[in-house]
This record gives sequence, C-alpha cells and structure tokens, in this order.
Amino acid sequence: MPQPPAAEPPLYLPPQLTAGHWQRAGRALLAKMLGEFAYEELVTPVETGEPGGHLLALPGAEYRFTARRGAYESWLVDPDSVTCDDPEGLDPLRFLVHARHTLGLRGDTTGHLLRELTATLTADAHLLATGLTAAELADLGHTELEGRQGGHPWIVPNKGRIGFSAADAARWAPEARTPRPLPWIAVHRRLAEYRGVPGLADPEGLYRRELDDSAALRAPLGAAAEDYLLLPVHPWQWDETVVPLFAPWIASGEIVPLGTDGDLRLPQQSIRSFFNESRPERCTVKLPLAILNTLVWRGLPTERTLAAPAVTAWIHGLRDADPFLREECRVVLLGEIASVTVDHPVYRELPEAPYQYKELLGAIWREPLGPALAPGERGRTLAALLQTGRDGRPLAAELIARSGLTPAEWTGRLFAAMLPPLLHFLYRYGLVFSPHGENAIVVFDERDVPVRLAVKDFVDDVNLSDQDLPELRGLPAEVDAVLLREDPQGLCQFLHSGLFIGVFRYLAPLLEARTGLAEAEFWALLRAEILRHQRRFPELADRFALFDLFRPRIDRLCLNRNRLLLDGYGDRPHRPHAARHGTVPNPLAAGGTAHLPPQRDRIVSPAP
Repeated sequence: MPQPPAAEPPLYLPPQLTAGHWQRAGRALLAKMLGEFAYEELVTPVETGEPGGHLLALPGAEYRFTARRGAYESWLVDPDSVTCDDPEGLDPLRFLVHARHTLGLRGDTTGHLLRELTATLTADAHLLATGLTAAELADLGHTELEGRQGGHPWIVPNKGRIGFSAADAARWAPEARTPRPLPWIAVHRRLAEYRGVPGLADPEGLYRRELDDSAALRAPLGAAAEDYLLLPVHPWQWDETVVPLFAPWIASGEIVPLGTDGDLRLPQQSIRSFFNESRPERCTVKLPLAILNTLVWRGLPTERTLAAPAVTAWIHGLRDADPFLREECRVVLLGEIASVTVDHPVYRELPEAPYQYKELLGAIWREPLGPALAPGERGRTLAALLQTGRDGRPLAAELIARSGLTPAEWTGRLFAAMLPPLLHFLYRYGLVFSPHGENAIVVFDERDVPVRLAVKDFVDDVNLSDQDLPELRGLPAEVDAVLLREDPQGLCQFLHSGLFIGVFRYLAPLLEARTGLAEAEFWALLRAEILRHQRRFPELADRFALFDLFRPRIDRLCLNRNRLLLDGYGDRPHRPHAARHGTVPNPLAAGGTAHLPPQRDRIVSPAP
C-alpha cells in the first residue's frame, strides 16, 4: 500500500514576535527615520518654539517630536516624544505611506522599502526580546557580542536582507546566535583560481592550516583530487544561487559537493563572514551571499577577491617596516591571507550584466583576532559601543565605570588607541581604511581601558590617494589594479563619514546623556588627538595641509538617499557609491563646536 505523505513541518513563526516588542521596536525605528531623513534633508521639520520641539507636516498627518541637534547637523529624536494626529501614524510603515510623496519615492521603491523595513523591525523585535543588561554585554567575548548589536546606525532599513525568508534569518542572521557547520565544495581549476600571501602560495598550505583531514574531505574526488580547489560554501547560497546558476558545471562534475569540516561557525554582523567557534585560532571565512542588505548585494567581487592576499601582503609590509605602527601603535591588521574565486563562465563575458551576477561564488580566509591579543586583552567592534542594555544603560557607560577613569579620560584613551594608526596611514602613506563600526575593532585591557586598534576588510574598504606620493610609487600591479583612488578631500571623507559621522556622531550624545561628558568636549578631545599626532610628526606638515581634516565644512554623504532616490532596487552593472548632498559644518574645525547645543538633562540614547 502507498505510504501516507510525511507530515509537513509546522509553519515557522518568529518566537519573539509579540505586540509589545513590535511596538517598542517600531517607536525606535520611527525616531530613527525622522532623524536620519532630516539629517539627509529628505524631510524638513520646523521648530515649534518649545525646547527641542519640531513639527513635520506630511500629506494626511502631522508629526511632532523633540529632537536634539548635534555635530554635523545631526538629529537625535526622542522616541517617546513622537506624536501624530493619525492614530496609526506611529507605525513606521504607516509613516512611509504618509511620507512617500514628500520623500519623492517611486512606487516600486516604496513597495520594496516596506519589505525591508518590516524585516528590520522583525529583527529589532528579536533583539529587544532577547536583550541583556549592559553588565552582561560587557562580559561577553568578541564573537558573542556580534550577535547582540543593532546593525548600521545610519541606514534605516539596516536588516532588510532581501532574499532571506523568515526561517533563513532565524537560521543565518547574526542575532540568531547559532553556530552551524559549513559544507565544502570542490571546483575544478578550469573554473576556480587560488591566491595566497607568501607562505600560503600553495593551497595545500591553507588546507593543512584550516582542515583536520583534507584527504578525507576530498575522497569523493578520487584520483582527480589535485585538479580541484576546495572552499566552504554558504548552504543558502548553494541552494539559491549555485545550483540554479552553475547547474551546467555541476552536471559536468566540475563542481562537486563535499562534506563539512566539522567546525561550527558563527555569523558576524556582515552576515557573510563567519567566526570559527570550534577552532578560534583558525580563520574567519567570508562567503558571498546573493542577498541585498543595506546598500549592496553581499557577494564577493571577482577581481577584489583574487587580489585580497596581495593587498594584505602590501599593507602588512607597510606596517612591519614602520616602527611607529609596529611598536608604538601595535595596530592589528587582520589580513585576508587566502582566497578562491569562481567566475561564472557566461556572466564574465557580460560586463553590462548586473554586478550581483559577478560575485556569486568564492571564499576569503581572514586572520582571526584571538591570536593577536595579549593576555587580558579583549576585542569589541566599535559598533558595540553604541549598544544599550535592556536596563537602559549603555555598554560604553559600563566600560567607563569598570575602567576607573573619568568619562573624559576614557574617551581620550579611546581616541588615542584609534586615531594614531589611522592618521599615520593617511598622512605617511596616502592610504585610508573605512573604519566604520564593523571594520574597526577596539582592543581593551583587563580594566576595559581602550589600548589599541584592530582593522579588517582591506580590499573592500581601503582607498589610496590620487596624488603622486613617493610612498605609492611602485605599487604591486595587482594592488594598484583594484584599490580605488580618491582626491585628498575624498580620502579624508572616509574618516569623516566612516568614523566621525558614522559612529562618533552617535557616541557623543550617548556619552553626554549617560555619563555627563558634554558633546563639545567630546569633539574637542578628538581634535586634540589629531593635533597631538601632527606634533609628533612635524616632517609631514605638507601632508597635514594636503589631507586637511579641519576644513570648516565637508560634504554631506547620504546613505539613505541611495536607496530612496538614486538606486532604488534596480539592478546595475557596478556597485553604488554613497550620495553627496550639500555640506555640513565640521566640528573638528577651529571653533567648530560653537554651534552645538548646551548639555541638558533629558536626552535619549540612540535606538538599539
């Protein structure tokens, strides 16, 4: 007799999706939308005459709220202060309905944006439901803390992850906090290329380092094993992208699925990078994911993946030959030491095709942080310092209390740990990292005092000066071909936008509200650290003028405008760049903090 069909699995329902968590997450997101859209001049609230009071009139609804104006003309909106004359208007999705014409959105953009906002809210509700106190956050290790962070503080739909289902997010998102094994595949050398730093020029060296038994993993390949390269693959990517798009080469036996290496891996904030939880001394792996999150599809560009080890070797060479970087800063550069790239044989002949189809399959192996730390040291991403515990206490305030330092002393130590290596790379070598909250890792001592900096993601987020600097002559051809060149102020913009605007404009009011460190003093301490570094290297005075971080006004980069007005959700052959819209006053300029409001008692923390 025929067997009855197997029972269908129950419908997946996010367990923490409750009305209370949803409403709290919604209020925080609505405040963020008001603040960031106002910062990018997508909407124009007007003052009401009350202290901090503002009104935003939209078709069909009026929003009133209290906001604090900060550095770079930023806005910090109090979530609890927002009111609307539409009873449903406090729902951020309903806000978008009211604001869409004022924002100038196309219909397709509005539709997709609603999807991204809903996914972001779902993730935020989960974070709220599973939140820890500030003390508990402070006790977490570097890898565990990644799954407790709220995502990009500037981009509104920061956890949209278009392509993931709800069950996919529950399995693979960083806030799921669930280590899982990754399967490996073998790809014939006709399709795949390997690159490695000196010492790992042969893939066998990498496999000996990263695998317990590469021979057992390659057993299905038989006598042809040497004709293949091995790499891990994200299971979602295999199912959604590799099988559908590489089917001809799976059929021909040029792509062969293998087993797992047995190691459990934990996704980082970037989603596509994984810590090795079973063997922390082994590399972090970065894998392509064909999902759209924040501004771009999260693939691995072919040319940059190939060049990653060469870029690592060059940047490591700069550090190792420079006593200031090597011995005084002791900066940690988490190198991308090996890569395998698999180019799609047909899409590579179509330069006009969307860029997502040129980033489909490959892997990068990045050095882990743990082996670089001294006894007693602990790493935390810079983004973690913006987090607030479920008790309303910011992690940064907890760390300051544990350090025994005053808020000003601790903040000065933070700047002294972070700025010197970044400034030295800029001034001495005409090179800038994009030290945003995810790429910059602050290393703390046993008292939770910041002591030095670690940086990652070289190939995607390193840019060079377009000036004829002696230090940039004779670059290795593979490095010169992939690293982008920027004019002097464009290079400075990476520090302003990635670090000062992208992180510090949120950290400054947070510290003012919860520790009493006035925002004007925060920026004065940052300016003082830059000037201290310049006094340390007077022979680079011409570079200080060339790469001028103290200009009275700088370009206003806009990350939300890209999605809302410029790129929308359409495909394009090249990755988008941040939009520019007018200028903002620079708080680091002489007298640049004079416009900041005075410290006041009632101010909210940025949304979690």
